[in-house]
Amino acid sequence: MLAVDTNLIVRYLTGDHPKQSPRARALIDAEPVFVSVTVMLEVEWVLRSSYEFGPADVARALRAFSGLPTVTVEDGTVVATALDLAEGGMDFADALHLGRSAHCNGFASFDRKLVRTATAAGYEGVREP
Repeated sequence: MLAVDTNLIVRYLTGDHPKQSPRARALIDAEPVFVSVTVMLEVEWVLRSSYEFGPADVARALRAFSGLPTVTVEDGTVVATALDLAEGGMDFADALHLGRSAHCNGFASFDRKLVRTATAAGYEGVREP
């Protein structure tokens, strides 16, 4: 299995580069690839900030990509839940932080929006210090 970087996934999803996009598509479609949580985080940020994808478009693109038969996403369930939360208004990075820290007995942040959206989504134990 080959690990892939953010730029390959962005090229695969956007098709915006005449030379790199077909190469990314050929590689990802042809062999098993691994995508780390950190790469998924960066892909979401690039799609949102550089390509101006909205939360629903990001979620749709990342779900479709994650569902490809050649793709394995690290902590896929955590990523899927984070995409759901992001569609509901939570920042994707914050949603990943919550998911990756589920083994803890709580989560503290000065980010009031995070605390508010996490609480509204049913996460108990998310609070300000």
